[in-house]
Formats: sequence, structure tokens, C-alpha cells
Amino acid sequence: MPLVTLKSLLKPAALAMLDPERDYAFCPNPSCETVYFASDGSLTFAVGDLKVPVFQKDSGMDVPVCYYFDWTRERIMEAVRHGVEPLAEIKVHVQAGRCGCEVNNPQGSCCMGNVAAFMRQVNGM
Repeated sequence: MPLVTLKSLLKPAALAMLDPERDYAFCPNPSCETVYFASDGSLTFAVGDLKVPVFQKDSGMDVPVCYYFDWTRERIMEAVRHGVEPLAEIKVHVQAGRCGCEVNNPQGSCCMGNVAAFMRQVNGM
């Protein structure tokens, strides 16, 4: 987990607890309040410690699936209904070097897998 992700997304009180010497991991489990945890188990950060909602932990329609280009669940569903391909648009931006997932996406990595999975879910509805 990139340390810059935690530094970017933790609220000030949680950021004050961050130990930059530790390694952290992301918890994608939707039934768990923990978002980040130190590899040695000594420190955790929960959903309420972040400045943004976490896609994997918040099923709201206004929650971003792609944080950098503001593709929420609702926006993706609307785009799919109108024949728009969100992944194609996101790929263009990524290829142009405009991606900032490491500082915007709580999982600290590219969102395209999440977008593709959500689109499959929408198409299956």
C-alpha cells in the first residue's frame, strides 16, 4: 500500500497517528470497518478515518468507483443505459498520464478493475 495514499486520504486526527515506518495494507472486505492496517497488526484505520467514502465498504450510489475521474455507481449505470463505455473514457485518461489513483483511490491502485466489475454487475441486472 503506497504511504502517499494514506497521507492523502486520512483525516487530520488519523494522520497524526500514522507511523510512516510501518507497512500498511488495504482491507477490501465490505463487512469490515477497517480500511488500512499495519502489517504487524499494531495500528488500524477505519472508514470514519478517511476523507472519502470507500467503494468496497459503502454501497451508496453516489460513491465513486473511479475516484480520479468521478465515476460513481450512479454515473456508470446512467452511462451504460445510454450506451456509453466508461472504461474506454478512463483508459484514454490513464494512457495520457492523467491517472492519480495512488492519491485519490483508497485502495491505492488503479480503479479499472472495480469499474469493469461494477459494469458486469450492471449489465447482469
